[in-house]
Amino acid sequence: MTQWVENPTGGRDRGPIALARAWLEVLVRPRRFFATGVAPGDQAPGLAFVMTVVAIEEATRFALVPGSYPVIAGQRLASALLALLIAVGFIAPLALHLAAAIETLALVPVADERAGVSETVQVIAYASAPCVLAGVPFPALRIVCTLYGAGLLVVGTSEVHGTGLGRAAVAAAVPALFVFGYAFRGIAAATVLLA
Repeated sequence: MTQWVENPTGGRDRGPIALARAWLEVLVRPRRFFATGVAPGDQAPGLAFVMTVVAIEEATRFALVPGSYPVIAGQRLASALLALLIAVGFIAPLALHLAAAIETLALVPVADERAGVSETVQVIAYASAPCVLAGVPFPALRIVCTLYGAGLLVVGTSEVHGTGLGRAAVAAAVPALFVFGYAFRGIAAATVLLA
């Protein structure tokens, strides 16, 4: 966290095509993706990725779920754009880095030769890939998206931090609950489905 990498090596390409390719790769070949696509100090593509996922998820939710955002002064479109800007530009990066800090602390007792905070940020960001569909108002779909994302987080943590899946699951439990259970509303979907 205290190291600045001026020109990071490795990591992901930039641009819309690279984002789409990263989305497909992490869904289809997660182990290979996390082994080759996460590099020290290269958070920018991961941050752009999670912001894109949140933008698609929230825009879908705003379009399909009545009352999903507050309307200010009767201006529905302006209110939706403001809510989307806040979610994508402020909440997503803050939540991502908070989850990475939590996971970094959880990794201390379970992974001796762990990677840095930057790599953890990237793992959490790319693990959010399935959640592009979490804005669709079907609780079962949202549960599948969030469980898949949590599974990707465990696989990515294992691969990037060089630890077994069991230890990775322990380290990723609280961040997964925060990101996928709370932020992407997996717990709320499970509650609706069980009721």
